[in-house]
Amino acid sequence: MRRMILLLLLACTGMLADAQHLLPQPQTITYTTGHCAAGRLEVKFRHVPKSDRSRLTAALSRLLPETADARGRATRLLLAIEGRAEGAEGYTLTVAPTDITLTASSGAGLYHGLQTLAQLRADDGSVACCHIADSPRYAWRGLMLDISRHFFGKSFIEKQIDAMARFKLNTLHLHLTDAAGWRLQIKHYPELTRKAAWRSAPGWKVWWQGSRQYREEGGPGAYGGYLTQQDARDIVDYARRHYINVVPEIEMPAHSEEVLAAYPQLACPQAPAGVADFCPGNEATYQFLENVLTEVMAVFPSEYIHVGGDEAGMAEWKRCPLCQQRMKEEGMTDVKQLQGYLIRRIGRFLQKHGRKLVGWDEILSDSVPANATAMVWRDVSEARKAMDRGVPVVLSPGAYCYLDGYQDAPLTQPEAIGGYLPLDTVYSYCPPVEPLVRGVQGNLWTEYVPTPQHAEYMLWPRAMAIAELGWTGSDRKDVAGFHRRALWQNEQLQKSGYHVFDLSHEVGQRPESRHPADNAARGCRVSYNGCPYSDSYPAAGAATLTDGRCGGWHYRDGRWQGFIGKGMDVTVDLDSMQQVDSVSLTFMQQQGPEIFLPSELTLSVSDDGATFLPLGVLKPAPDEAAQSICYKTFGFAVKKRVRYVRLQAKPGKSGGWLFTDEVVVKGAR
Repeated sequence: MRRMILLLLLACTGMLADAQHLLPQPQTITYTTGHCAAGRLEVKFRHVPKSDRSRLTAALSRLLPETADARGRATRLLLAIEGRAEGAEGYTLTVAPTDITLTASSGAGLYHGLQTLAQLRADDGSVACCHIADSPRYAWRGLMLDISRHFFGKSFIEKQIDAMARFKLNTLHLHLTDAAGWRLQIKHYPELTRKAAWRSAPGWKVWWQGSRQYREEGGPGAYGGYLTQQDARDIVDYARRHYINVVPEIEMPAHSEEVLAAYPQLACPQAPAGVADFCPGNEATYQFLENVLTEVMAVFPSEYIHVGGDEAGMAEWKRCPLCQQRMKEEGMTDVKQLQGYLIRRIGRFLQKHGRKLVGWDEILSDSVPANATAMVWRDVSEARKAMDRGVPVVLSPGAYCYLDGYQDAPLTQPEAIGGYLPLDTVYSYCPPVEPLVRGVQGNLWTEYVPTPQHAEYMLWPRAMAIAELGWTGSDRKDVAGFHRRALWQNEQLQKSGYHVFDLSHEVGQRPESRHPADNAARGCRVSYNGCPYSDSYPAAGAATLTDGRCGGWHYRDGRWQGFIGKGMDVTVDLDSMQQVDSVSLTFMQQQGPEIFLPSELTLSVSDDGATFLPLGVLKPAPDEAAQSICYKTFGFAVKKRVRYVRLQAKPGKSGGWLFTDEVVVKGAR
C-alpha cells in the first residue's frame, strides 16, 4: 500500500525518472505499480494495413532494439488500429508488467506512441507501468529549413527528419528558392540549376553586401548546390516513413533575384539588373510559374504548396507598361492589387490540381484564394485578421518562432541575424486554440548559418519548444519541468551525433536588465528635440529613457527605444539644479537588422534649458564600429551643478537605426 501511495505521489509531482524525460509531454499519464521488462519484444499487429506495418516494423528495430541484457520470456507488444482511438494522430499506450498495448486510429498514431515508448524505456529495456492517453493539440506541427541562403543536402535534411520524428513534429517546410540560390532541379528550366543555384561567395553576408553575382555550375569560385528531383523524392519518401509531410516553397512574386538573373525576360521590361520581383503584368510569368509548379507537384505529394508571397517591393510595377495594362484590364487602382491577382491566379491553378495554397501573411493584403492558408510571421495580430476573414492560419510569429536569432548572450554566440530568442522565450508562446488555427511552426532562416553543424546548433533545443507547443499545447506549461526535460533530450541528441546548443551552460539575459538602474534622473521628464522616437519601437514612450529599466539583449524587448533618420536629440530635465558627476547611456549595434552605433555622441548641459554648454563629444572606436554586434556605453564626466542634460547622437556611418535604453545620471539629488 505504501508503495502505491508513493507511486501516485511521484506521478502527481512529475518526479518519476521515466516521466521526467518525455518531450513532448503527453496529455494524460497515470502510473500503476511495477515495471515491464521490455528488453526483448514480441510484436503483434492487429488491423494494421500492410503499408503502415512495414513502416512501423522499421521504426521498432530503430527505436526499441533488443537490449544487451535481455533475458527470459519476451514481452508482448500489441499494435492495433481501432476506430475509437485518440483522434487522427493520437494513441493510447498501456504498459503492464507482462505486456504492452498500443492502440491508435492510424499508423501515424501508432508511430507517435512508439516514440513515447522509446523515451520511457530505460537503458536495460524496462518501462514503468502506466497508462497514457495522448493526442496532438494542433494538426500542423512544423519546422522550416531555409536551404536557399546556404545549401544543405539530402543527408542533412534526413538527419533532421529523424529528430523531428522523435518530438512528434509532422511537417517539414523546405524554403527552396530565394535570391541566394535556387535549390530544386526543374527540367523545363535548366538555367535555374545551371546558373541560379550558384553564387560567387560562400558566405551569404559577403555575397549580399558585395557583388551579388551568380556563377555557372562547375565554374571557378561557384558556391551552391541543389536537390535533384530524385534527391527530393528520396527526402519525401524518407519523411513519409516517419509520418512527416514535406511542404515545398517556391517564392513569388518577390525574393526572386536568382530566377530573374537566369531568365531576365520575367522581370518588368524597364527593370534594372538585380530586381527581386516577377512582372505580374507579363503572361510569361504565369507560364513559367505554372510549369515550375507542375514539376514541383510531381515530386512533392503534399496537400499544401507554399508560394511565399512576402515582402514584394513593387517599385517597378508602378512604371511597367505591362503591369499598368494588367491593372487597367482588371479594374485595379493600386499596384498592391497586382500581388493579390498573382496569388489568386496561382491559387486557382493549384486548386485545379487538387492542391492548396499556403503563403506568408502578406497574401492577406488582397482577397485570398479559396482553400488558402496564411502562415503568420509578422505579428500575432495578423492571425486575428486572417481568421476574421475565415482564413485558416499556421502560427509562426517572428517574436517566438524565428530560430535564426541569438539563443544566448550574443557576445558568446556565433554571429546571427540579431535579436535574442532563448529557449524559454520560445516556450513562453501561447498560441490560441481555435478552429481556424491549424498549428504552429518554427523557422530557421540561414543567412547567418553557413554550415550543417551551425544549423543544428540553432535548431536544437529550441525546436523542442515548438514541438511541445504543437503537441501538448500551452495550457499546462511547467517552465522548470520543460527546461529539465530539454536538457536531458539535448544530451540524447548530442550522443546521437547532433551539434546542439549547450543549454547546460546558458548565460542568460543581459545583467543590466535584471535590476533597476541606479539613476539620479529616474522619473525625470525627457524632451525630444526634433528627433522623435519611432512609432515602431516606442518602448515606454517618453518615460523610456529615465524609467530605471535597462534593456536586455533584444531590441524588441520593450525597453530599447528606436530612432531612424535624423538620429537622436533629447533633453533630460532634472527638475532643479543638481550636482551631476557623470552621464552615460548605452547603444546597441546589430548589423543584421541594420542597427548601428552612433557615429558621434555630444553632451551639453544647461541651467535654464535655453543656453547649453557643450562638454564633450564621444565616438566609437573603429573596431567597435566594425563589430557585427556590440553594446557600447558612452560615459561623460560632468562635475557640475546643472538642471538640463542634452544628448545628441548622429546616425552611424551606414545610417540605419539607433537604439538606446536609459540615460543614467550619477550625482547627489
